[in-house]
Amino acid sequence: METSTKHNQSSLTSTNLRAKMQRYPLFFFFLIAYLSSWILSVPFILSEWGVLHGDFTIIFAIKSFGPFLAAYVIIRITEGKEGLHRLRQRIKQKQASLVWYLLILLGIPTILMVGIIIQPGALANFQGLNATLLLRYPLTFIVVIFGGGPLGEEPGWRGFALPRMQFRYGPLVGTLLLGVLWTGWHLPDFLTSAQGGGPGTGFSTFLINFPIFFLLVMALAIIFTWIFNHTKGSIFIAVLAHASVNTPQVVLVPLFPSLNTTTLNLAAMIGFGIPALLILLFTRGTLGYPSYQDQKVN
Repeated sequence: METSTKHNQSSLTSTNLRAKMQRYPLFFFFLIAYLSSWILSVPFILSEWGVLHGDFTIIFAIKSFGPFLAAYVIIRITEGKEGLHRLRQRIKQKQASLVWYLLILLGIPTILMVGIIIQPGALANFQGLNATLLLRYPLTFIVVIFGGGPLGEEPGWRGFALPRMQFRYGPLVGTLLLGVLWTGWHLPDFLTSAQGGGPGTGFSTFLINFPIFFLLVMALAIIFTWIFNHTKGSIFIAVLAHASVNTPQVVLVPLFPSLNTTTLNLAAMIGFGIPALLILLFTRGTLGYPSYQDQKVN
């Protein structure tokens, strides 16, 4: 009897949790995304601060899949297998105009490079371009997709959260809210060298780097929403856009040894901030949402 009672209580608790997830899918999505990623960040952070010994880089890379995990869990609970099938279809959805591919694969890196070049002193000790970059860039691009954030994050941010936030709050407010939460998800990174933190840095470093990073992410959120809305909600395209932001930081930015985390983020903020403002101006804040509503793939 006691075992049966405990089983019934457990089933009731599970049912209540499922009901709450169905009622508040966005809340539980961000909760799972944050907790899973932040917990996986701990070993890497402690190793950088000398508390743990060992290389935890792989675990730090895996933590980027927190948003993907969160999207999978919530969709599995609230929409079942059909919902997961729709998510997979949008991840594989490659259909888009050639213009969008050119804008993403060539335009985004160019914008970042322009932002860097206009920085005072950025060209000091410039290493120069070489033929090996033509091989390294596409190979690194693929590695970045799987281990540098894009595939781990975009099925969550743009795949799950953005459609629901645009529907609930409108394209502009929904995008800005997502930008804030996307920024917050990165907070543990500021305790590591990934965002200019780590041993030897203090709170003053954070007070400089975080506002710049925040504005950068907000600009990217606007640009990514605009791209997302004009490519039928394709997660595949969103992954490529994210990779086109991150890959130059691995391959091209080292050619500018005078840059540090602060100046790099500042350059990116300026580079992406200008087109983000232009998108806001010319779309009057709709960010292409009417196009998404007309053409989205269910």
